[in-house]
Amino acid sequence: MKTKNTPKHIAIIPDGNRRWAKKRRLSPWKGHYQGAKTFEKVLERAIELNIPYITFWGGSWDNLTRRPKREVSFLVRIYNQQFKRLSEDKRVRENRVKIKALGRWKEILPKKTQKIIKQAIEKTKDYNNFFLTFLLAYNGTDEIVECVRKIVKACNPKPIRVSEKTIKENLWTRRLPPVDLVIRTGCENDPHNSTGFMMWHTAYSQFHFTKTLFPDFKPKEFDKIIKDYSKRERRLGV
Repeated sequence: MKTKNTPKHIAIIPDGNRRWAKKRRLSPWKGHYQGAKTFEKVLERAIELNIPYITFWGGSWDNLTRRPKREVSFLVRIYNQQFKRLSEDKRVRENRVKIKALGRWKEILPKKTQKIIKQAIEKTKDYNNFFLTFLLAYNGTDEIVECVRKIVKACNPKPIRVSEKTIKENLWTRRLPPVDLVIRTGCENDPHNSTGFMMWHTAYSQFHFTKTLFPDFKPKEFDKIIKDYSKRERRLGV
């Protein structure tokens, strides 16, 4: 499937893993495991559609600090498996997919996990066909606060002129282009954003909210969303 107006940058908020597990009377981490399998299929489809930028919210700071320790431990195990798999994946190599991880993950994830993530980043650093960014221990509000702190520090000893460029250059996500489309799964009559998700890069984004819980999100539905996006008129504030 190809459209005349395929988005160049899609951000995915994969909501519903725990609810999926609860409906099946399974432990929450079973939902995260199934969600990881879904992610792989969606990524493969995005590459087939030649969508160069995919940003995936792999966990907020709150997810990794406020949820039960056992659930967080399983999330960490999934991170270990996923990043190791990606660093060795033939498809990643053949399609030259650059992997990045943004957020406060270095403050909270175990050293072993950090090492695995860094290895995936290092191994793909010279790739430039596709750009896969994971947001880990990421909150949009934290990103903006850190941005302001950097700018304040740069004003010492002399004030500097603050512009849109200044702000973007101090964001964690500064190397990413604007997000064309945000897909949030698992929205049951409550379409919403969370913790200022990529607030700078989504200023003019289109949004798609689906009731489908992320583990049940199929490439076929992904295709339909892309087709719907291609029919939309983006005014970009004009």
